[in-house]
Amino acid sequence: MALIITDECINCDVCEPECPNGAISQGEEIYVIDPALCTECVGHYDVPQCIEVCPVDCILHDPANQETQEELLAKYHAING
Repeated sequence: MALIITDECINCDVCEPECPNGAISQGEEIYVIDPALCTECVGHYDVPQCIEVCPVDCILHDPANQETQEELLAKYHAING
């Protein structure tokens, strides 16, 4: 399942550089996560790095983009060759 940033985001800029897939970018008002690029850091780390560094805990699992660990790993391989 991809991750989503809620409107509690304070635009602190710490999550974006931590994403190994470049899935996080500045949206119109808050940071956003591209579900096509988000692998929850599967293939890179044991836990999502954006969640680890977020000071306001506004990054959650996106119920609209549910994926298994196998699907996330396949997406990782597709993104990173």
